[in-house]
Amino acid sequence: MKHFQRTSSAVEGRNGCLSQLYHKGRGLTPARLTALTVIHNYGIRQADGSTPASRLFGQDFPDLFEWLLTEMKPLPLPRKQRGRKKSNPLIGKACPG
Repeated sequence: MKHFQRTSSAVEGRNGCLSQLYHKGRGLTPARLTALTVIHNYGIRQADGSTPASRLFGQDFPDLFEWLLTEMKPLPLPRKQRGRKKSNPLIGKACPG
């Protein structure tokens, strides 16, 4: 995957958006492109509530966010903070004398 062909405008449609992301110099990893494709096909809804996938296949799909919540494992606990060292104000200072 090197380039996304645009049709008539630099920012028109999904390929225009992907092309702009690619052009910004960071590129798109395969995982990020897959995630963007899933969000585009199943997450974005029109005013009538249909998604691109439901219009293509002619059937309704479960809500993407609800499905994701059922598939996700519980998030891990945050790691414990390390104890902070207390600085000694006497170290590194010259004694008057």
